[in-house]
Amino acid sequence: MEQGLVFNFISLLIVSAAIIVMIQRARGGLDIQLRSIAGIDALEEAVGRATEMGRIVHFSPGIAGLDGTTAAQTFAGLETLGYVAKLVARYGARMIVTIRQPTVLPLAEEVVRQAYMAEGAIEAYDEDSVVYLSSEQFAYVAGAMGIINREKAAANILLGGFWAESLMLVEAAFHVGAISIAGTAMISQVPFFVAASDYTLIGEELYAAGAICSGNPIRLGSIAGQDYGKLYAMLILIVGALATTAGSSVIRDLIAK
Repeated sequence: MEQGLVFNFISLLIVSAAIIVMIQRARGGLDIQLRSIAGIDALEEAVGRATEMGRIVHFSPGIAGLDGTTAAQTFAGLETLGYVAKLVARYGARMIVTIRQPTVLPLAEEVVRQAYMAEGAIEAYDEDSVVYLSSEQFAYVAGAMGIINREKAAANILLGGFWAESLMLVEAAFHVGAISIAGTAMISQVPFFVAASDYTLIGEELYAAGAICSGNPIRLGSIAGQDYGKLYAMLILIVGALATTAGSSVIRDLIAK
């Protein structure tokens, strides 16, 4: 094997081992504390604000479905929806969840219902709080924008896969004075969320948010292990940069194919 391939294989083993170890420790009861994400910390503030103002929380788990490369974003959004629904039930606020994909609708309904049940407020659960609008992208957006404007939403939470409609949803919330917390792994849409939202979850922060909100030990352990993998990569970069600056090519030669 070439030297670079050996190094890549060893690196893969190191990162994989870190992930497996952290998953096992999380399943064994270790309290894993992931890095703080400002957008997640602001969720309770957003729901509290809606409660005080007597206005709704609008939530969208994105417009992606449950299959393909974007499915993970939808599931991360649904996991966060469970946490937000618990806050809404706890504070006695109102929430409307808008759905584009028919396959996502029953999952979102069950997530919200289970959240109310967990908070002992199942009698306050409104079956109409989860709304299917349309499978057509911009028909869905028009419907969601209409709800945001008519209900004068106080909080607008967008977490999932979004495309060209991202800025339209955030701007609709801005015009009614809502606080917007948005996140997606669609990198082409991140700049629009950063420009117009109060808090933005960028890329894999969306997945970390889902793990944090769900409390799933496997997800938490996996993300913690990946963080150690990032530290390992950063260490290699730093050592390589210092070595190159000092005139040594040992790291470059080590990773070269």
